[in-house]
Amino acid sequence: MKKLIATICATSALCLLASCNDSPAKQMPYNQGINIIPAPANLIQKEGSYKLNKKTQMYASTPEAKTVAEFFAAKMNTATGYNVTVSDKETSDGISLVIDETLDVNDEGYTLDVTENNVNIKAKTPQGLFYGMQSFMQLLPAEIESPSVVNGMAWTAPAVTIKDEPRFGYRGMMLDACRHFIPVENVKKQLDVMALFKLNRMHWHLTDDQGWRIEIKKYPKLTEIGAKRIDGEGTEYEGFYTQEEIKDIVKYAADRFITIVPEIELPGHELAAISAYPELSCKGEAITPRIIWGVEDVVMCAGKEETFQFLENVLSEVVPLFPGEYFHIGGDECPKISWKNCPLCQKRIREEGLKGDAKHTAEEKLQSYFVQRMEKVLAKHGKKIIGWDEILQGGLAPTAAVMSWRGEAGGIAAASMDHEVIMTPGSNGMYIDQYQGDYKIEPVAIGGYDPLSKVYDYNPTPDTLVAQNKDKFIKGVQCNVWSEYLYNTDLMEYRIYPRILALSEIAWTPVAKKDYKDFERRTENAYVRLDGHDINYHIPQPEQPNGSCNFVAFTDKASLEFKTTRPVKMVYTIDGSEPTPESTVYEMPIEFTESGVLKIRSVLPSGKMSPTRVITVEQQELAPAKEVAKTTPGLKMDVTYGYFLESSQLADAKDWRSSTIKSLREITSVEKTDESMRGVKQYGAIATGYINIPEDGVYYISSNNEEVWIDGKLLVNNGGEVKRFSRHDTSIALAKGLHEFKVVFLGHIIGGWPSNWNDGGVKLRKADATEFSPVTPEMLVY
Repeated sequence: MKKLIATICATSALCLLASCNDSPAKQMPYNQGINIIPAPANLIQKEGSYKLNKKTQMYASTPEAKTVAEFFAAKMNTATGYNVTVSDKETSDGISLVIDETLDVNDEGYTLDVTENNVNIKAKTPQGLFYGMQSFMQLLPAEIESPSVVNGMAWTAPAVTIKDEPRFGYRGMMLDACRHFIPVENVKKQLDVMALFKLNRMHWHLTDDQGWRIEIKKYPKLTEIGAKRIDGEGTEYEGFYTQEEIKDIVKYAADRFITIVPEIELPGHELAAISAYPELSCKGEAITPRIIWGVEDVVMCAGKEETFQFLENVLSEVVPLFPGEYFHIGGDECPKISWKNCPLCQKRIREEGLKGDAKHTAEEKLQSYFVQRMEKVLAKHGKKIIGWDEILQGGLAPTAAVMSWRGEAGGIAAASMDHEVIMTPGSNGMYIDQYQGDYKIEPVAIGGYDPLSKVYDYNPTPDTLVAQNKDKFIKGVQCNVWSEYLYNTDLMEYRIYPRILALSEIAWTPVAKKDYKDFERRTENAYVRLDGHDINYHIPQPEQPNGSCNFVAFTDKASLEFKTTRPVKMVYTIDGSEPTPESTVYEMPIEFTESGVLKIRSVLPSGKMSPTRVITVEQQELAPAKEVAKTTPGLKMDVTYGYFLESSQLADAKDWRSSTIKSLREITSVEKTDESMRGVKQYGAIATGYINIPEDGVYYISSNNEEVWIDGKLLVNNGGEVKRFSRHDTSIALAKGLHEFKVVFLGHIIGGWPSNWNDGGVKLRKADATEFSPVTPEMLVY
């Protein structure tokens, strides 16, 4: 047994093959070159490299520097198995961390000098030393982030001289814990990775219509009632942070030089609080937390003094938990319909002399009154307010900072008035809950398309502000991670990474030093670091032009072409086996002349792979058209009332109502709906008849309905899925003429999205076409 153990080579969890002795390790391609993210302001590479060893010592010039040194010594020891120690005596071959208040960098800047003999890091502050050490860690092999010992590594860092400081003081990411709760351990995981890439603000969205996520001792119902909801699937969803957990996370962040900016929404997006305390709304009616996404029209009453007393009491408990300068008060998406109809709100408008003008309604000025009143409350606690750009409506509070999310206009307007601004425009790639790949094969998202390159290309200082010399009021930039469609933390990470790395470089690196192609190269190293933190990052999948599809019909020959959103190797098999990194490399379209199964996936230089796409390729004869003696335009439709989560439940329905419809849109509009979806009478509907196919060919079919059948074959099956952005397209060979056609619609809410909000449509794309076209009323008969 001893001989067997001696001959077994240790293998790192990060796919690094190494020997058990001191012979050179295999050099992985992702560890070559300089891979620091964000790229430093100034870097000069020199000859040689510095090598960590089992007896390396770290010198710290002050107690604060010692804290930083101990943090990184522990990380290095975890991955290397060494015993790097921290001392108050400097050695000639160690790592020195020195506070130097005369250094020519800003408070977050540092200098880093790596030679063959030693490593010297200087900064004006412990935070600067922390960032200097993060850069040094990124000079070491990516496996330095491993949570366990990696044997056989040469722990070397290339010799460099770096002088570095951030472009912006605010480098942030917003996490939304309201729509879907983020457990404490996962919040901490994100903080670890944020610190690795020098991000320093976590904006924490803690209250919204769908959930109140922070304990308030004076108002226990906020978590007893407001932190729970019964989702459309009938399951209870809940979660909140105790104040002790908040304190723990805030300290954890501070230890990594990250400031948490809390957000308590007002006056809109507060249905969870209103559910707990209905008197906070204008009507005071009993209600429950919102179970769908979108904008809620039941908001806090601006005419009741109880509303302001409630918020003052809440803030008196929340403010002490967060020592940062800013407090986020939301202020966005507050419909004014209830205020227009509320006698108390209208009384407030009259008493405060709020009159509408060409720019703003009286109700918009009431919102400004609301925000400015809360600004004064927070000022008593020593806080400045920050809010979404809607707080500009009706007049901006005197000390408020603005987060510009509806494009850049709000930020430009605020900066022009000398207010501090954080740029976070969704239209410029800062909403990273949007798609970063083909929505046909990606997990459902809110929509939009923000690939890594789009995020990276954003510049937070608009030319108009530069021309006015007002760009100095742009204090930073932030990516937002709204969680409506992030049903678990794996999905959340899948959206965040690697796009948040691009944000770190936008926020830190001078524009002249940015280089997207080199950034793409450096991300290969960063992926392995993310592996060390068990991050479920996005790997570009093989995509088909014109929309990916996992069932490809053909008549004579099929040629399957693939691309990826950024350069990555693709491998495939056609023998049924699972693709591995050593499988056949995709280099040109794959042709089929008979039925088969293609399995294809992407592979990174580390060997990590994307999910496997399994594509059935089926040779078919053209399905013959039907001979129908007499037809009438439209379809027959049968409707039964009830809440149906799956089509099999329709078999038990007893009462059906028959009618005819002219267009598929009518299948989803039997009952009227609104933004709240409260009280909507749900139903199932089956539309049948014939579809007139214009010419022979293979057709791709897409729909958000529950099912689509042609000639008795179930083609589109969205059972159990969120009925948004169809991910179950298929294809079929059809002859010109009439074919039996059936569409099944189920009215329900799955994953927070009401199926009623779809248009009921079915789309077709001929195999040689580039775009889908809707099935029109002219194509439907019965």
